[in-house]
Amino acid sequence: MCYFCAMHSSRYFINRYADFTGSIGDCSYVRELISRLLSQIEKKCPPTSHENMDGGLYVGLAGIGYALYHVADSGLFPEHRQQLLIKALQYLKIPQAQANRVSPHSNGGIGAAFLLGHAGVYAVSALVYNALGLHEEKEQSYKKFLEMHNICKPVNFFPHGSDELLIGRSGYLCTVLELNRKLKPKIVPNEVTFPLIDSMLQSGIQYVRHHKTNSPLMYSYYNTEYLGAAHGLCSILQMILSFPEYFKDRKDIKSLMVNSVAFVLSQEQPNGNYPAAVDEPRDSSNELVHWCHGAPGVIYLLAKAYLTWKDEKYLKAALRCGEVVWEKGLLRKGPGICHGVAGNGYVFLLLYRLTRDQKHLYRAYKFADFMQTEEFQKGARTPDCPYSLYEGLAGTVCFYTDLLLPDKAAFPFFDVFS
Repeated sequence: MCYFCAMHSSRYFINRYADFTGSIGDCSYVRELISRLLSQIEKKCPPTSHENMDGGLYVGLAGIGYALYHVADSGLFPEHRQQLLIKALQYLKIPQAQANRVSPHSNGGIGAAFLLGHAGVYAVSALVYNALGLHEEKEQSYKKFLEMHNICKPVNFFPHGSDELLIGRSGYLCTVLELNRKLKPKIVPNEVTFPLIDSMLQSGIQYVRHHKTNSPLMYSYYNTEYLGAAHGLCSILQMILSFPEYFKDRKDIKSLMVNSVAFVLSQEQPNGNYPAAVDEPRDSSNELVHWCHGAPGVIYLLAKAYLTWKDEKYLKAALRCGEVVWEKGLLRKGPGICHGVAGNGYVFLLLYRLTRDQKHLYRAYKFADFMQTEEFQKGARTPDCPYSLYEGLAGTVCFYTDLLLPDKAAFPFFDVFS
């Protein structure tokens, strides 16, 4: 294959930016971009569109509603806050009706799903209603969200994997964390979360008993032992670590978690990336450097482990993740946060918050800059759902918003600092 063809067929654009030398540059231009992209999203994918009503937060209308809420909640546009929140509710109307109409027990308990089911829709609705001061509506949405936890309490409620992020228990807990961050005082009690963590641990231990694995906890999704954030071990461990009160004074649980994170670390490839699955061939020429699979998702577990146990080895591993993202993170798949440039840009906002090293803020700025280039806009693929939260421009809007507020920036629903 010729050099040009090899470049064209690769998963990422060559990063030609010089690395940080002391000046981080300026990203104030993204403020205007946020407004422009929101207008584009509304024009191309209006809240009355039934085309994406089944996509949940991941690629559906509800995810666009969350992006509008995120911008409103940022405080960057106080004069438009009310308008943004009302528009968010409009995007949630069809998903709410769909969630109310379809049994949460259908499709193996899909109602409990964070990104692809009812739970995420109800949670974001509660956040928007709360921001608008509509407390009765907030309580109704919150109660519907809370009902979902009973679906995912049985250890094997979903036959193809009950613990991963998109439809499983770790996703439900991810949503709990978001509600507890935004709705004060803490709204979801331990009586709800602790039994779910019990089930997650039991599930992981049971899997190890029946399968050959070197990790004390392991899970599979459709018979694959994934490592990455979307379906794999790292986000499951991250969610358990996010409830420190659960394993306070329980040395057995701490040992289980430390050794399981050690297993994840053992999967690191020479360049700092991580394979999508445990048994995946280590082929660096075809590796994934995405939030969903690879270092850009594993880094959140490493950050949480560092914040929990204060061991520098986790921070050093996270920094190695940052290096591979800087080299290979300008993805051709588009601007999204799941497997796009914005999602990889969030890696540097995370590292900036962890270290306060402005090099990482500079790198985040450069990933934003690259999305404005002709090379990206002509050479990147158009996602299947180009205006959605996880694949498309709604997630990019969240990234641009967080660029302007780096001290509290966090990948949507994935804040490791609280």
